[in-house]
Amino acid sequence: MKKILFVLALLALSLYASVNINTATAEQLQNLQGIGKVKAERIVKYRQEHGNFQSVEELKEVKGIGQGTLAKLKEELEL
Repeated sequence: MKKILFVLALLALSLYASVNINTATAEQLQNLQGIGKVKAERIVKYRQEHGNFQSVEELKEVKGIGQGTLAKLKEELEL
């Protein structure tokens, strides 16, 4: 019973885990709501061309990421 509760607790925590936009792979980014394969690849490409993001707001510089998308994701993202 304790093992089951422990596993459930870990699963619950993983639902609220933040994604580091400076280290996440395209596959990891696709787990975010509203981020599909194309946007995830654009985020990784932007990071490769410009270096690490200095703020979460900088994601708006990536084609296809607007204020609405950023507002939905902001709580799930970190640097």
